Amino acid sequence: MGCWRVPGPELPLLLPLLLLLRPPPSPACPPACRCSPGEVDCSERGLRQVPWSLSSNTSTLRLGYNFITALGPRSFPPLPGLRLLSLPHNRLELIHGRALLGLGALQDLDLSNNCLSVLAPEIFLPLTSLATLNLGSNRLGELEPAVLSALPQLQALFLQDNHWVCSCGILPLWRWLSHNRDKVQDKSSLLCRVPEQLNKYPIMAFGDESFRQCQDTSLSSEQYITFFIIGPFSFIASIVFCTFMGSVVVFYHNLRRESHCWRRP
Repeated sequence: MGCWRVPGPELPLLLPLLLLLRPPPSPACPPACRCSPGEVDCSERGLRQVPWSLSSNTSTLRLGYNFITALGPRSFPPLPGLRLLSLPHNRLELIHGRALLGLGALQDLDLSNNCLSVLAPEIFLPLTSLATLNLGSNRLGELEPAVLSALPQLQALFLQDNHWVCSCGILPLWRWLSHNRDKVQDKSSLLCRVPEQLNKYPIMAFGDESFRQCQDTSLSSEQYITFFIIGPFSFIASIVFCTFMGSVVVFYHNLRRESHCWRRP
């Protein structure tokens, strides 16, 4: 019979080294998604929310043609290397102001063909590297310039096929578009939807004279302070003036009455 060999003292020392040399396990792919190195494709999978089991080294995430209705403050796991996020043809109605935190490396964002009607100004603040933004085919009637001004690297913007309300409220957006014509793609497709007499009228065809009746009624903080100071003083002054004038009138009438009594025989 052979003899059992007692392991030498060097074997326990080799085990940690072998564990370190073993390649790390590949990250799991979300169920029902197709994955390749750096890319996760979850298109047309009937998803109602963003899958959470995403690798931190994901650079491309495709979520088009699903049933996602909202992006909450914790919809995405930390994805510091994400460059492209595609969410077209979902049912997005709401994007929380903190939904895109942690996606600072994002360069391409596609939110087209959804149901977005309002975008909070702080939504895109974390996206300091975003170069392409597609908001086409939504339900936007107005868009605050602050939403777009938060994107310092923006180069291509798509806004076609929205429900633009061409009233005085669209003046700030028109000013931004006029100063950033090189960033606006397919300018001829930016058409008014409301009012009816301007339906399908190109927004970029407006001029300064088109908004002549729209006056900027916003007041600065200094003007508000001035009104708050002058208002009470003017009110008190008017009371004093009215009291004085009333006293003068009463005195005059009393004086006339006394003089009339003195003239009687």
